[in-house]
Amino acid sequence: MTLGLKFLPNFVEDLFLHTFPLPSFLVKSGYEKVRKDFDEAIAPLLDEAERLGLSRDEASHNMMFITGFNAYGGLKLSFPALLKYVALAGEELHRRLCREIRAVVEAEGGVTLAALERMSLTKSVAWEALRIEPPVQFQYARAREDVTIKSHDACYLIKKGEVICGFQPIATKDPMIFSDPDEFDPDRFVGEGEKLIKYVYWSNGRETDDPTASNKQCPAKDMVVLLSRMMLVEFFLRYDTFSAEVGKLLLGSSLMFKSLTTRYT
Repeated sequence: MTLGLKFLPNFVEDLFLHTFPLPSFLVKSGYEKVRKDFDEAIAPLLDEAERLGLSRDEASHNMMFITGFNAYGGLKLSFPALLKYVALAGEELHRRLCREIRAVVEAEGGVTLAALERMSLTKSVAWEALRIEPPVQFQYARAREDVTIKSHDACYLIKKGEVICGFQPIATKDPMIFSDPDEFDPDRFVGEGEKLIKYVYWSNGRETDDPTASNKQCPAKDMVVLLSRMMLVEFFLRYDTFSAEVGKLLLGSSLMFKSLTTRYT
């Protein structure tokens, strides 16, 4: 994460944001008030967590994190980016998405997981948006042991205890893997192109890998992809096309709808 302030030297920002944890007392009072109401709302989930062996307190904190960061923070960045690239791609892509989504939904009798799996273009568009603009671009970690990181033509030794910073677009826009890596290609992962999803490292790991307790991959990565596809499906079931004004925010992209053409039935 960066504040994006041009007048603030990078080393000052690193010192205060990336070197040590911020003290909890700054937010504890407000956090506990929110958590009290939150726990009442998710009481059945906390009961299930206890049944599975988690403490109620631990489950509560984890659900707060998932809702506050993964759900709100992550999707607040990924949804505008997704719609931004779809808007910029123009009406031809909108027509193709409408045809695919509506035909499959009609054939399946509704929006189901089986229906979503049949939408190859919709899946490709969702992956391509995550590839070209990962919602969380910077990742930090400390090496637990000496590790050698390899690229196409070099390797780098990272010593145990050293801090590692990963910048996702270096991998997701690798020109040795993706043709025209800075261009949004809605068909990039259609057909044989789907084999390339293993190189989409938006979730701090291969798209074909699963999050575990021993890695730092986004635990909600499959949910983010699913919800991105659902966003496209629900949108193009209602609208034929749209236009938007796009821009940049401190974190991520901004999008303001200029026109919406409602589906004609």
